[in-house]
Amino acid sequence: MKQKKGFTLRNVCGENVIVAEGIEVINFNKLLSLNESAAFLWQQASELGDFTSAQLADKLCEEYDVTPEQALADVEGMLAEWQKIGVVE
Repeated sequence: MKQKKGFTLRNVCGENVIVAEGIEVINFNKLLSLNESAAFLWQQASELGDFTSAQLADKLCEEYDVTPEQALADVEGMLAEWQKIGVVE
């Protein structure tokens, strides 16, 4: 899996949001606000390039006090949402 080109994480008025860059991909109905851990995972995915849910779950466990099972469940849920709105493929 990887992030789609043209999307980036920005801090807008104290909120972490994924925004589209370039006039051809702008859709203001689909701004995605991220909490701290989701923003962390977006950054990790960006650094990895191609990534798996297991890799992101490992990163989540390294950064936060969470069990591997819970981390994987949370990452898989988040990735499903990201796929649904079209920011990862």
